[in-house]
Amino acid sequence: MKTNLAFVLLGLSLCVQGVVSQSAIPQTTSSDEPSCKVKLERYSGISNIRPSIPKSHAALLLLLGFAGFSLLIAGAYKASRKYVFHDDGNFDTAFDAGGRVSLSLTAVTVTSQMLWPADFLQGTTLTSKTGIGVSLWTSIAIVVDILLFPMLSLYLKSRAPGAKTYPQIAYARFGKSAHILFCCVAIFSSVIVTTSVLLAGKSTFEGLVKDTNNEFIFLVLAVLFGSYCMIGGLGTTFYISYLNTALTFVALSVYILYSVYFPPDENKSIASIDTLYNAAVCVEGPDGNYSNSLATFRSKSGIVFGVVLLIMATSISFTDQANWQSRIAAKPAQGVIGFFLAAYIWFVVQPVLAVTTTMSYFSLSLPNSTHILSSQEIDSGYITPYVMSFLMGDTGAYLLLTMVMMALMSTGSGEVMAISSIIVYDIYKTYINPFRKLNSPSCCLLCGKEKQLIETTGSDSSMLCTCTSVIGCMACEEDVAAREKQGAEKVTYTCSIHGKYRKYEDGLMRYKSWCMVWVVILIVPYGLLVSETNMNVNWATLSLQVLTCPFLVPLISTISWSKTTSKGVISGCVTGLGASVAGMMIMGSTYEGGLVNFYVNTAHDYSLLTSMIAGLVTSAIVTIGVSLCTNTIRSEEDSDMEWAKTISIDNPLSPFRLVYEEELAKLDVNTIITARIMDKVFRKARLVAVLGGVLSLVLFVVILPAVALSFDVLSLGQFSSWLKTYQIYCFVCTFVVVVFPPFEEGYQIWKRCQKNKANTSNQNRQRACYSGNTNEMNTYLEVEKIYRF
Repeated sequence: MKTNLAFVLLGLSLCVQGVVSQSAIPQTTSSDEPSCKVKLERYSGISNIRPSIPKSHAALLLLLGFAGFSLLIAGAYKASRKYVFHDDGNFDTAFDAGGRVSLSLTAVTVTSQMLWPADFLQGTTLTSKTGIGVSLWTSIAIVVDILLFPMLSLYLKSRAPGAKTYPQIAYARFGKSAHILFCCVAIFSSVIVTTSVLLAGKSTFEGLVKDTNNEFIFLVLAVLFGSYCMIGGLGTTFYISYLNTALTFVALSVYILYSVYFPPDENKSIASIDTLYNAAVCVEGPDGNYSNSLATFRSKSGIVFGVVLLIMATSISFTDQANWQSRIAAKPAQGVIGFFLAAYIWFVVQPVLAVTTTMSYFSLSLPNSTHILSSQEIDSGYITPYVMSFLMGDTGAYLLLTMVMMALMSTGSGEVMAISSIIVYDIYKTYINPFRKLNSPSCCLLCGKEKQLIETTGSDSSMLCTCTSVIGCMACEEDVAAREKQGAEKVTYTCSIHGKYRKYEDGLMRYKSWCMVWVVILIVPYGLLVSETNMNVNWATLSLQVLTCPFLVPLISTISWSKTTSKGVISGCVTGLGASVAGMMIMGSTYEGGLVNFYVNTAHDYSLLTSMIAGLVTSAIVTIGVSLCTNTIRSEEDSDMEWAKTISIDNPLSPFRLVYEEELAKLDVNTIITARIMDKVFRKARLVAVLGGVLSLVLFVVILPAVALSFDVLSLGQFSSWLKTYQIYCFVCTFVVVVFPPFEEGYQIWKRCQKNKANTSNQNRQRACYSGNTNEMNTYLEVEKIYRF
């Protein structure tokens, strides 16, 4: 294994070396390139970090400002679900926002969730060590990850349209063992993201806020994470994510305008385009860069980081339940286009911030040929707080605090929702307090009998579920009206089929709220525990996330390959994780200091690359090999039956037929939904995903790298054009992010209000027409029932 791994690493190293080989193209020096070349010495003196925001001001801004405003938005969202969409009493709405989130809101939410605080902090750390190239390669890696997600999510929508978490699919297909494994994977991924977010928030507070301490930091972060989750559920996170993304882009645009285009006189020599370029070419870069320059895209370390981050980001985003929640909350077409828009919006943030900030930092360090910050401070992400505070004073500190806290709120609240959904759906409902003990995952929750999964003839119907749908149930209509008048605590449900389960879900609503409370509370001791380990943002963002790579292939195969088996995914995950950890430790031990210098050496580029390849390849080979040997799929009928298990995942009180009522309108009510039918329903969305994905991948994987690698060391004109293009693109994205979502969401609410008015008018007219015939009136109300749930 070690020999094979060495050959793989050697081959990849040679490929990367060939791209950046200095002998491939003769070195040329631009006429406007400064001839200086300075190697900055390490700084070991007293820290230059001078926090400028008073602790009380930060608390007021975050707790009364952001958290208070979030509560108002949560209340507004709750009111819209109650009085406009009439589904606030639905348990699933707390975790899927009704399943009808608009396109632009999906785009800004995905952008917000992909904007981790580490992007504002750790991006400058990597740029300071590797140069401007790493900002491009890592951004392309994240964008490719975002572009790949819609296709897999379409498989989930067509194979399990009623699923709220991806472990539910494992439970339906494989049963208990694989389900528990994927629950652990989902929680592990959320904990990794939460760890990175908490450490990034800690670094931001320590760099910007005076007299702060760990207890204050993590208490504030916990309040921010939970300030609106418990009121409006996932839907509120979409609204808050819009606010977060809009404020982030506005703050970023203000920073660029103030520092580069309209700086005060005393800062004109620090952040102008000429000064930034001078810093990029004068400071000596690493050996893997072309001509040891920071102003080049031909960076061996930068490309390696990009490759590692591509697989790592794909793994963490695919295994993170928070990303699946955002996708589940939108219909297929809106979700696909929304993810594509998010990729184009996200792409601009890290390069424009990292290059501007890092080169400003180098321009400040050049006069003394010494770093202003220590190595530990750089690894902790302090370059951005230092530079923004230096260039803009208190204004810069408040802008960065706003940007980072917005990212913290969006990502952190998403993880609170993700962990809560796993606990509620996959642990509490399945193992601790199930509504009914079932013989198999495909049994009906209401009666306990097996559901009819596919069309068959000659089967014993007495052994199959015959429960009627909630759609058109008059008793449920009366129960819903009674709950609105009496409240969930006092109401007595009368429906003989759905009443008991409706009462059970009322209890789940209360449990859901308490679950979120405890998840938020546990953030404080967990943050304090992590801070005691001296873990830095760089290690949490890179080394921890790479450990999710072994779970990528088992998860994808579970959702998309009918021959996947429980033994295959379990053995693949376990062996892959072991290989990943071993690869990281072995390669980390080869650097100076060995594993004694753990956080530094295990976060090196080749330590990450070794861990990623070892875990990914091992898990893929084992998962596929074991599944091929143990599967029982012998025909298309067997494959259809396998996916019929996942199609059966549904909530009897809010079936997925209601969410896709428009798409399934041509089907008879009694038609059994299969994966083939869902494939036809989502055919247009799949074409959009394939066509849009291919074109976008050609742009980001072929065209942009080809253009970037055609330059050796950038000239002043090339550097200026490249940076200004990013900056103008940032201004355009700011306009789109601020304007489009509220317009589309307002239109959607107005459209629903008009629909409600029309339904009310029709009901009143029909009541008048059928006032003498009760049977005809009940028949009409059954048709109208679909609009009331």
